[in-house]
Amino acid sequence: MTDKPQMNDFSRRQLLSAGAAASLAWPMGSALAQEAEGQPLLGNPQLPEVPGERMRWAIVGLGTFAVGQVIPGFGDARQSRMTSFVSGNPEKARQLGARYGVSRFYDYANYDSIADDPEIDCVYIVLPVGLHAEYTIRALDAGKHVLCEKPMASTSAECEAMLAAARANSRTLGVAYRVHFEPNNMHALQRVENGDLGTMRFVSADHGFNANPDWPPHKWRLEKALAGGGSMYDIGIYGLNTSLMMLPGDTPQAVSAHYSTPENDPRFTEVEGGLDWRVRMASGITVQGSSSYCWSPYVSRQRYFGSDASLEMSPATTYYDNRILFEAAGERPREYTAGNPIAQFAAQLDGFASAARAGEQHRTPGEMGLRDIRIIEAMYRSADAGGVVVTL
Repeated sequence: MTDKPQMNDFSRRQLLSAGAAASLAWPMGSALAQEAEGQPLLGNPQLPEVPGERMRWAIVGLGTFAVGQVIPGFGDARQSRMTSFVSGNPEKARQLGARYGVSRFYDYANYDSIADDPEIDCVYIVLPVGLHAEYTIRALDAGKHVLCEKPMASTSAECEAMLAAARANSRTLGVAYRVHFEPNNMHALQRVENGDLGTMRFVSADHGFNANPDWPPHKWRLEKALAGGGSMYDIGIYGLNTSLMMLPGDTPQAVSAHYSTPENDPRFTEVEGGLDWRVRMASGITVQGSSSYCWSPYVSRQRYFGSDASLEMSPATTYYDNRILFEAAGERPREYTAGNPIAQFAAQLDGFASAARAGEQHRTPGEMGLRDIRIIEAMYRSADAGGVVVTL
């Protein structure tokens, strides 16, 4: 009696067949592998620039927005890369540099020496509003292209000086209105331009949050020297700029506004806490909006009313979560998203890099920033005078 398991005829036939198949498969596989050839690159794919040919950026200001949104945006950029940080906190700059592979550092004292740095093509100004004009003009005078955070500056006079510096140095100047690159807002604009809403009849915009004076990113927003203005400068400008974006070819003609700041609120001794505003367009339609530092939770809402259909976005202009609600007569309302909002940061960087490389105007140029500050200044004049209509 043997300890080996017995193999019946059927098992022997299976084993022999498998062995024969394997012996045939190896030379056939070898032949196929030897004959395989690489295929050409098909379909004209959109490939990123090789790192050495991408536009090189210096980030000026390493606050919460720069660290949380702007800098990570370079991870998906295809035409842009960071090479330098400018900060008043060298320890933070070097810590971030080690994480992101940035090894060139400047502070605000030696900032002008970026003129001698060939590894900087573009500068992104991510400082409080009151510092925008100075550091933008100095970067332009250093021969660099500049993308400046919104709002463009504290006053229209500062905006004009920034534009003059861009012209004098033949550099590209843009304002970081990221919503113009956000996929859901771009989809909404396409629906407007395609006539899906019919003729536009009315637009409303409400944006606000509850400002916390004990939190550093909010604290400077309540100081006029750094913030330039109050809630309208910081959060209401999203509603104004985005609404005008959705009305291509139309132009603002007149504005009126009323302050809605809570009485005796100690947060608002220097800037307004809230503003309710109206803009009359050349077409005859009205854009109506509100901004506030006194709302909870964070509000970001845009509504577009047309003769055939209406579209609402809520949230409308956030970093991570924008949604669309489309409503038409006789149809069930449909809520959906058209893309990941986080894509707006890389798209904005590459859009500016492409314009600067080509010597062309950016999609959201300095002239747009000047227009919006002039409108907000007119709103303040109206509110100061009790809501009178101010012609633009």
